[in-house]
Amino acid sequence: MMIHPSYKEMITAVNSEIEDGTVPVVSSRYSIVMATAKRARQIIDGDEPLIEEEGEKKPLSIAVDEVYHGDVKILPEEADI
Repeated sequence: MMIHPSYKEMITAVNSEIEDGTVPVVSSRYSIVMATAKRARQIIDGDEPLIEEEGEKKPLSIAVDEVYHGDVKILPEEADI
C-alpha cells in the first residue's frame, strides 16, 4: 500500500522554505513521524484542524495534510518551544 504523500514528498515540502546552504529542518522519517503524531494528538485533544476536510478523516490523516501543505510548521530540534 502506498502512502500519499510519501515520506520523501513530506520532507521536501517541509524543507521547501529554507534558504540554500542552510541545514534542513527535517532530514529523517523519524522527524516527520514525530511531528505528525504530535499534531494528531493536539487534534485528538481538541485543537481545531487548520484545513477543511471533505468527509470524515482520522486525526493522523488531517495532521499529515496540514504538515504537507505548510499549515503546520516543524521547528528545528534545537529550537526552544
